[in-house]
Amino acid sequence: MATPTAILAKSFDVEKVRADFPILATKSHGHPLVYLDNGATTQKPQAVIDAEVRYYETQNANIHRGVYELSQAATMAYEAARHAVAQFINAREDAEVIFTRGTTEGINLVAAGFGRSVLKQGDEIIVTAMEHHSNIVPWQLACEVSGAVLKVIPITDAGELRMDEYAKLLSTRTKMVAVTHLSNALGTINDVEKITAMAHQHGAAVLIDGAQWVAHHETDVQAIGCDFYVFSSHKLYGPTGQGVLYGKRQWLEKLPPYQGGGDMIETVTFLKTTYAPLPNKFEAGTPNIAGAIGLAAAIDYVQSLGLADVAKYEKDLVDYAVQKLAAIDGLRIIGMARNRGSVVSFVVENPPIASLDLGMALDRQGVALRTGHHCCMPLMNRMNIPSTTRASFAVYNTRAEVDELAEVLRKIISDHRRSVSISPAQAMSPALAKPQAAIQFPTAAGMSPDIVADELAEVFEFLGDKDAKGEQMLDFAKQLPHNFDLLKKLTERVPGCQAQVYMITRPSPNAPDRLEFVADADAEIVRGEIYMLQQLFSGQTAKDILAFDTNAFFHRIGLEHFLTAQRRNGLGSMIERIRTHAKKL
Repeated sequence: MATPTAILAKSFDVEKVRADFPILATKSHGHPLVYLDNGATTQKPQAVIDAEVRYYETQNANIHRGVYELSQAATMAYEAARHAVAQFINAREDAEVIFTRGTTEGINLVAAGFGRSVLKQGDEIIVTAMEHHSNIVPWQLACEVSGAVLKVIPITDAGELRMDEYAKLLSTRTKMVAVTHLSNALGTINDVEKITAMAHQHGAAVLIDGAQWVAHHETDVQAIGCDFYVFSSHKLYGPTGQGVLYGKRQWLEKLPPYQGGGDMIETVTFLKTTYAPLPNKFEAGTPNIAGAIGLAAAIDYVQSLGLADVAKYEKDLVDYAVQKLAAIDGLRIIGMARNRGSVVSFVVENPPIASLDLGMALDRQGVALRTGHHCCMPLMNRMNIPSTTRASFAVYNTRAEVDELAEVLRKIISDHRRSVSISPAQAMSPALAKPQAAIQFPTAAGMSPDIVADELAEVFEFLGDKDAKGEQMLDFAKQLPHNFDLLKKLTERVPGCQAQVYMITRPSPNAPDRLEFVADADAEIVRGEIYMLQQLFSGQTAKDILAFDTNAFFHRIGLEHFLTAQRRNGLGSMIERIRTHAKKL
């Protein structure tokens, strides 16, 4: 008898699907690309790429206002895309589909409208502990302008909502419940139909963040019963910069416009403006016409595969990934909900490897996945971890890629375990034996930051590609004294860093106009950055520190990607901390 997986394989040809995505044939660092960051954005099939190109080659014109043929053709294609979305999510009518720039803008549109016209002092908004920042911050802004209060549904250690606590939070004061359909950081699938029904019993509206859901499962907004549903095109194999807000007509008519300008007006005088009917009321300005057409092509593509078959295939794949990753010694999966989707997040604890270091090591082997807090800092705090490494799967991923991920992880962990083994002499060192030992603040490495910068530049200019420069940063890390545990006890974490970074600054005891600092981090690449910052700035005058152009320096040595990727490594946050303290001297 054939196994369920074998039966599925007959009806779902993943290799045929992979052939539709040109980028999957490319290599990364000389290895076949294993792309496992689909929760951030999916790759695009040729059909979507062709649809956008075809629009620009044969249909490009502005919409809704032109009487000439080309404008009419563009308008028809744009509105056909709206119709495709409405059918895709089973909206009651096309006018309930509002095109936005993405999930984030859709939530902000609703939150701003509620803050201006619905919420009042003492009202309550409910979100969950697993929400993306995009479904937290807009509601906090709405609370600030209205006097409403934000309430949070707690979660279990397994990453499941405490529905009993949710029931206790609901009351006549509840005006909005905003929840994710599928958690981007845990993979938890929430029972949005039940959540919606419970909210409606108390007269509250419901918004569902479907960004992580729509590419993997069928979506029926009428069956869910929600008042609003938001998602992004780029997580559905479509273009970036394009999203969808579904809203029930009665709500969309009640809420005020989000932005003013062309296409959202009916009449304008200097005394009064009246607004266009739905959906134009919420679509001010020239929209992303090509993006909407590309989204329609993406919807056609996934529907051609059959979302029911996609869901079955991906469930088998994710179950296999959980099984393979859970078997790796030293690795712990974060979030083990009974009903989970396309995301598996994990940490390596034995030996501890910072997610940033792990992600960079995986990248060198051609494995692309996400590291960090995934825009879910409150969730990371709830789980008592700074960050995770996240593998997120799509329709084109395979068991072979899961095997490759597991194999590379085992090797990285094994290599790291050997490198961090402590000799008996190291174990008896004063710094380890006496955590209270005095910290040594580095003095000036040169006469000025500019002189030190020239010396560092000579090192990097001798190196070749960015990989060699990255290795140099890791070599710098080996030269930085280990003060992490002690600094963690003495000071607060530097905000804005993906890695855990702790820093203490002080005026030099012998020269109050000079700044000294010591810092450490749990990620090796960040420790390398700290070493370089100490070389540049520690012991230098405040005047010279503030005059030094760090952006120009990192561009000069070819490491500007470390500076601009602040969310990944926090270099910008550390530099800002140093400059802030220098200004006080």
